[in-house]
Amino acid sequence: MSAYAIPPAPQATLPVRRSEALFPVRRIYCIGRNYADHAIEMGHDPDREAPFFFQKNPQNIDPTGEFPYPPETSDVHFEVELVVALKSGGKNVALQSALDHVFGYALGLDMTRRDLQAEAKTSGRPWEVGKAFERSAPMAALVPVADCGHLDHGAITLHVNGALRQSGDLNQMIWKVPEMIAYLSRFYDIEAGDVIMSGTPAGVGAVQRGDVMLGRIEGLGSLEVTVV
Repeated sequence: MSAYAIPPAPQATLPVRRSEALFPVRRIYCIGRNYADHAIEMGHDPDREAPFFFQKNPQNIDPTGEFPYPPETSDVHFEVELVVALKSGGKNVALQSALDHVFGYALGLDMTRRDLQAEAKTSGRPWEVGKAFERSAPMAALVPVADCGHLDHGAITLHVNGALRQSGDLNQMIWKVPEMIAYLSRFYDIEAGDVIMSGTPAGVGAVQRGDVMLGRIEGLGSLEVTVV
């Protein structure tokens, strides 16, 4: 007899480069406005203030290379980001040891129903309807730290239909990877399987069906996603 009242949902996973093993995803934390130029383009002060996070759902991850244009929106934006995957965690993680918890890195897109997010902001409501929808987190395969090292600098770009739309450097992040891990662990019990999307540089914009997005991060490779 099953221990569950209904069949449990499949475990959300990410592929790992050059491995048959899959990385099980527990939670997805996303930091907001972590590049000064993006904060400015969104109408906010880029001064270093306490970071803030929102969440996507593990089931929002999609490694297929296709992004279905979502319903109830006419303004879907791309945001290219460095993804950080944790192999361990804890409470009140020390800044000096934060990187010891990193399994690897990947390239991802934080797809956003910008019109619905804007409505939520205006109303003082949560952002989930604009951020945490089906297949809203296209991601490439994880690259283990042993293969890529810890990424604290390097170009991050996004082209749409061959035209450069976003361009920055990982060293422009206001809150660096160790700081994000340490800060999150003050408020949550972070654990193995947690994923952090680390923010996006300026240049975010809308896509339409048929568009091809090509993200690149120096040291990680690329991610190509077609809007269908």
